[in-house]
Amino acid sequence: MGKILVVAEKPSVARDIARVLQCKKKGEGFLYGEKYIVCWAIGHLVTLADPEEYDDKYKKWKKETLPILPEQMKLKVIKKTAPQLRILKKLMNSKEVDSLICATDSGREGELIFRYIYEAVNCKKSFQRLWISSMTDIAIKEGFLKLKNSQEYDNLYVSAKCRAEADWLVGMNATRAYTLQYNALLSIGRVQTPTLAIMVQRQKEINDFVPEIYYEVEVTYENFKGIWFDKKETETKIKKLEQAENIIQKVKGKSGIISNIEEEQKKMSPPLLYDLTELQRDCNKKFGFSAQKTLSIAQSLYETKKAITYPRTDSRYLSDDMKSNIQKILKKLREIERYDEYVKQILSLEALPLGKRIIDNDKVTDHHAIIPTDAKINYETLTEEQKKVYNTIVIRFLSVFYEQYIYKITKVITVIEQEHFISKGTTILQQGWTAIYKALDLKKKENKKEETLPELKKGQQVTAKQLKCNKKKTQPPAFYTDSSLLSAMENAGRFVEDEALKEQMKENGLGTPATRAAIIERLLTVGYIERKGKTLIPTEKGMKLIEIVPEQLKSPQTTGKWEKGLCSISKGKMTNEKFMTSIKKYVYFLIEASEHKNENVIFEKETKKGKKKIKKLGVCPLCQKGNILENTKAYYCSEWKNDCKFTIWKNSVEQYGVTLKNSMIEKLLIERKLKSVSITLPQTGEKGKATLLLSPDNSGRLEIMDFNKTNT
Repeated sequence: MGKILVVAEKPSVARDIARVLQCKKKGEGFLYGEKYIVCWAIGHLVTLADPEEYDDKYKKWKKETLPILPEQMKLKVIKKTAPQLRILKKLMNSKEVDSLICATDSGREGELIFRYIYEAVNCKKSFQRLWISSMTDIAIKEGFLKLKNSQEYDNLYVSAKCRAEADWLVGMNATRAYTLQYNALLSIGRVQTPTLAIMVQRQKEINDFVPEIYYEVEVTYENFKGIWFDKKETETKIKKLEQAENIIQKVKGKSGIISNIEEEQKKMSPPLLYDLTELQRDCNKKFGFSAQKTLSIAQSLYETKKAITYPRTDSRYLSDDMKSNIQKILKKLREIERYDEYVKQILSLEALPLGKRIIDNDKVTDHHAIIPTDAKINYETLTEEQKKVYNTIVIRFLSVFYEQYIYKITKVITVIEQEHFISKGTTILQQGWTAIYKALDLKKKENKKEETLPELKKGQQVTAKQLKCNKKKTQPPAFYTDSSLLSAMENAGRFVEDEALKEQMKENGLGTPATRAAIIERLLTVGYIERKGKTLIPTEKGMKLIEIVPEQLKSPQTTGKWEKGLCSISKGKMTNEKFMTSIKKYVYFLIEASEHKNENVIFEKETKKGKKKIKKLGVCPLCQKGNILENTKAYYCSEWKNDCKFTIWKNSVEQYGVTLKNSMIEKLLIERKLKSVSITLPQTGEKGKATLLLSPDNSGRLEIMDFNKTNT
C-alpha cells in the first residue's frame, strides 16, 4: 500500500503536522514516516501569468493592445520558489503516493494555493481536505480523524479562482489604460480603488468643513451641575453670545426648583467574541497597531505558539461542537496566574451561559470566532506585542461568560426664571463583564470618572450659585485610522444609496477580513495614502486618481456586488461563467471610460531629480530582466512599470538594529544570504550574530535566521 502525501501551506505548519503524524525522517523538502509524507508550499508557488506570457505584443504598454482578455487564464511557476514546486511535483505524481491531503490554510486563499499547485503539476490523484481551526496537536489529530471530501470545497476553489482572475483582469487593464492616458503609473484595483474613494470623500469633507462657534451655559448648584437647554428644540447649543450672556444675567444667584427627575435602567450584554476585523479595530484603538501588524501577530499566535484558533475568520460565534471544548480551554487558562481568579468565578457557575450570543451554528461561516486554545501556554515566553493581542482575545473570551453590565441613567430638569437646565448622572448597579476589562486590560488606564448625582427630589429648591459661558466650536469629521477604515470597509453598504442593495451588502463589504489589512498596506505602498501617527490620510496623487476614474470603479456598490457574487459561487448559488462574463463587460467599460481624459488633472512626473547616475546593484532575482535600483525608501526593480514587484524596504530590519547598505544588497543579490550580521533582538535586547537572507517568496522580504547570542 502506497503512502499519503500531506501538502501544507508553510514549512512551520508542515513540521507541526509531521510531528503529530510521527513523520520523523527528513527528505529533501519534505518529512516522512511509515504512512505519511508531509510536504509544503511556501505560500503561493504558482500564480497567474503576466500579459507578455500570452503574447509578446503585451510587453510594451500600448492603448491599441487593450483590453487584455485571455480566452483561458494561464498559470506560471514563481521562479523564486520553483525548487519547492519541483519537489511537490515529483511527490504528487510519484507511484509511491496513492492519495493526497490538502492541508493548506482553511480558507479561500489556502484552497487556491493547493488547487493551483495541483493543476500546475498535472496531478490526477484523489485528495481529501484537512479543515481545522486550531494548530494544537489535539486539533490536528481530530482533523485527521474527520477528513473532508475534497468535492465539498470545489465551490470555494471556484470562488477563489474567480476572485484572482477578476482582480487580474480589472487591475491589469485599468492600470495600463489610465497610466497610458495620464503618463503616470496609476495602480488601480477592484477593492483598493473604492477603499481609497471612501478616504478621499472623508478628506474632502474635512477640507470643506467650516467650524461654527457656539456657546453653552453651565450652572453650578450646591453639589451638582447642569447645562441650559432649549425646551422646544432640546438643544444645548446657543448660537449668539448675547443670548448666552442674557441667560446668565437672568439666572445668576436666583433660586428655582427641580421640575422633573427621570431614571432609566440600562443593561449592556458582554460584547460578542472576536472576528479578525473586530480584533484589528480594538488593537488599533488600544495599542496603535496597524491592521497588518495585528494580523501578523495573531498569525504567529496561531501557527507558532498554538495559543489561539484560526484568526482569518469573519464569524463572531462558536458552533455546537465547541461546547465540550470550552471547559478544557477555561481549565488551561487557570494555569496562567493573571487569569486564574476570573476563570475560577466562571467555573464556579452551576452551568455556563452558552446562549445564542455565544453558540449559534447559523452564524458560523468557514471558521468560528477567534478564541484561546486548550494548549499549554507559557505566557511569559510571549513577546510584549504577542501578550497584548493574546490578552485582548482572552479577556473577550472570558467576558462572554460574565453577567450584564447594569447601570442607571438619571436626568434632572431644573427650572430657574423660566429657563431650563438639564443634569445627567450615571450610577453603576452591577459591574458585570466590565470588571474583567478594568482588571486585566493592558491598554493605558484612562482616569475617566463617572458623572454621579446626589440624592435629589422633585420640587426640591436649588440656587444658581455660579454660571459660566463655555465657548465651543463644531468639529470636522475625524481622519480615518486603521480601526475606523476597517469599519468603513466592513460596512461599505452605508455608502450606497440604493436601499435594496444596502440591505444586501450587510454581509459583503469591501474585501474580506483576511484581505483588508493587505489592501490598506497596498494603498500605502503605491503612495495613495500616508500614515501620520495613527491617522491615514490620502495623498495628492490619491485624491487626483479618484477625480479621474468613473463612479463605477470607485463605488463600494460595484465591489459589494462582486463580493456577494463570490460568496454565492462558494455556496453553489451562482455559476463562475456568469460572474466572469460580468467582469469582462466591466473591463470593456473601464477601457472606454479611460479615453475621456480629464484635462484639468495632471500628475507629477515620478522621475529622479537631476542627472545623477543611478547605480545598478544587480540583476532582479524575480523577473531576471530588470536591475535593482535604490530610492529613499527601498531597493526596487527597474521593471516596476512592467509590474515587477520585487522590493527590499530599507527599514525592514531596523528593528533588529541593522541598517542596510548598498554593498550588503549587492552581496545578497549574488549569494542570497549574509552571514554573521550583528543584530539585537527587539523582544529581549539580546545581542548576537545571525544570517540575513532573501526570502524565497518573491517579495524581496528579508529573514533573520540562525541567531547566536554573543558571549558577554
